[in-house]
Amino acid sequence: MSRFWTDKIASLDPYVPGEQPQDKKYIKLNTNESPYSPSPKAIAAMQEMVGSDLRLYPDPNCTSLKKALATSYGLESNQVFVGNGSDEVLALAFMGYFSNGKPLAFADITYSFYKVYAQLYNIVPNIVPLTDSFDIDVNDYKDLDVSGVVVTNPNAPTGKALSLDKIKSVLQSNPDVVVLVDEAYVDFGADSAVSLVNQYPNLLVVQTLSKSRALAGIRVGYALGHKDLIDGLERLKNSFNSYPIDRIALAGATAAVEDAEYLREISDKTIATRLWAARELKALGFEVLDSSTNFVFVTHPEKQAESIYLALKEQGILVRYFGNKPRIGEYMRITIGTDEEMNALIEVLKALI
Repeated sequence: MSRFWTDKIASLDPYVPGEQPQDKKYIKLNTNESPYSPSPKAIAAMQEMVGSDLRLYPDPNCTSLKKALATSYGLESNQVFVGNGSDEVLALAFMGYFSNGKPLAFADITYSFYKVYAQLYNIVPNIVPLTDSFDIDVNDYKDLDVSGVVVTNPNAPTGKALSLDKIKSVLQSNPDVVVLVDEAYVDFGADSAVSLVNQYPNLLVVQTLSKSRALAGIRVGYALGHKDLIDGLERLKNSFNSYPIDRIALAGATAAVEDAEYLREISDKTIATRLWAARELKALGFEVLDSSTNFVFVTHPEKQAESIYLALKEQGILVRYFGNKPRIGEYMRITIGTDEEMNALIEVLKALI
């Protein structure tokens, strides 16, 4: 701890990303990256952008990307906000819509960055427990005196998804505050709430290009909502960093969004592999939660999660182990890799279990 730190820095409990060890080559099934290459069109667009124009600032309004996203979702460009990864979009939304003195409701088991943002912006969390089966009970989000609600759909790390009717129920129960639906994994089997944007002015949907579009390396995320909500995010962005997306990332992201066929192709591959892997894991005695994501959340009734995690790591396979976190200390989150990678995982587990 430095004597130059402010009390705010000293009090923070930062988010800890999945490990990225450099000691040897691993099969990485721990950070929910896509095992597939980005769209060839996206790669070509980024390669074409490498040249003398990099001396110039990028378009601060991300016009081409907003237009592509608006077209893809049947919205107007002024209903689209773009940020440096969905984490930046979430951070700005927390700052802009939830830090007004009232608590913010979100689940006890969900994306752990929410607690970090709440601490950073002095937001009091209203933690809503998942059910014993790790489901979100929308009745728990009624009659709340809060500044907003965050719902991760599908949820992480559980992988479980809510129906659109249940999302509507949350929106209708909280008409006077922003309901943020974090859809990082929605393309792997859940129904997107984007179809509800024009019906509910308090709905903000956040997505990312890091998962289904295989572009975690360029850090692009976006929000979709009523133009007034989006305008608020733009005001915050332009008071913080007017150029969050560089020229190369902007070109690649735009091409990726326009290549809907490739998105569907690699998402379908991931879904098929997930279903196969879930069956194989169940055959080995694992309990596997239903998943609408590019990962599965598993536990074994006879083997400690930590021992499995360490044994897999020793064999060159990384999965996400959550340590002694309440309720999920005996669970592991396993990213869906290629068929070959998942076969390798299953073969190692057969020897371990």
